[in-house]
Amino acid sequence: MMRLDKFLKVSRIIKRRSVAKEIADQGRILVNDRPAKSSSKVKAGDTLTIKFGNKTETVKINKIVETTKKSDAEDMYKIIDETYAENFDK
Repeated sequence: MMRLDKFLKVSRIIKRRSVAKEIADQGRILVNDRPAKSSSKVKAGDTLTIKFGNKTETVKINKIVETTKKSDAEDMYKIIDETYAENFDK
């Protein structure tokens, strides 16, 4: 088990823990389809849905590790879905 904000940083889904905390506390992250705070605990098998501006990314957590090299970070999760909001400014 690991705090959500720390997992996002260690896995490099979000580069900085302070940014991960801010996004989570704004209600833009769901863990297993439930709103999550930065202090929420996540574990292997959980599904995260993260809203970045006009992009929504859904990832499944494969494993939790305390520290990792950049090359190994993407082994911590698998991207299930990535959708973009339509741009109506055409």
